[in-house]
Amino acid sequence: MLKTIYEAVQFIQHKTDIRPEAGIVLGSGLGSFASEIEAECEIPYTDIPHFPVSTVEGHQGKLIFGSLAGKNVVAMAGRFHYYEGYTEQEIVFPIRVMKFLGIKTLFVSNAAGGTNASFKVGDLMIINDHISLMAPNPLIGRNEDDLGPRFPDMSEPYKKDLIAKAKKIADANNIDIKEGIYFGVTGPTFETRAEYKMVSILGGDAVGMSTVQEVIAANHMGIPVFAVSVITDLGIRDEENTITHEEVLQAAKEAEPKLTLIFKELIRQL
Repeated sequence: MLKTIYEAVQFIQHKTDIRPEAGIVLGSGLGSFASEIEAECEIPYTDIPHFPVSTVEGHQGKLIFGSLAGKNVVAMAGRFHYYEGYTEQEIVFPIRVMKFLGIKTLFVSNAAGGTNASFKVGDLMIINDHISLMAPNPLIGRNEDDLGPRFPDMSEPYKKDLIAKAKKIADANNIDIKEGIYFGVTGPTFETRAEYKMVSILGGDAVGMSTVQEVIAANHMGIPVFAVSVITDLGIRDEENTITHEEVLQAAKEAEPKLTLIFKELIRQL
């Protein structure tokens, strides 16, 4: 694994002199966030050795290097999911590459279904913990000691100090922000009504098809993580209501300015 990481990193460093302090993962419908970055270099995933290729609508499929809020950043405009047929190791490969490019903090966003009855479409939920019972753990297999320990601690996968700062930023800008637990599933089907109910009973406030594997890999390598879910649909909903991917993308787009502000101000404070 290390050999493929080094090969990807070397390729990227021949394309750009930027050494990013922060990495950003943009979820479904959140690609417009990239326009906030003063981009100096964009590299399609298809050009990078060993990189997967995003196949989902709403994911552009490129690494963007530039400046945001006075800091050097690299953003993944498009991520990878287990339901696309990638292995868990392939899904987290970009996170490992960003670590070796120099990032010190990882910012993650996603679109998620709300299972907390107090949530509404368009809400932002800071993730303070997650439950992952469905998707395979990306650390299964031989451990690479140069990446992290065999049994990494997961008692604080989302950094409390970053959460506290984000809540202050939201309050100062009159942004109503929620906080809760993200429940990771494989997808690609949206959950059944019984599954939504199960997620709620088990303690999940939102459910989605990404994030947990990326966060596990980041914690394995000692990267602090801040993550936000955009609540794009509701699992606790009227009997006749259905969910479409187009509606998810639209809800994410409408919530994007609030998410952008919080990410930018947090990055400014790094």
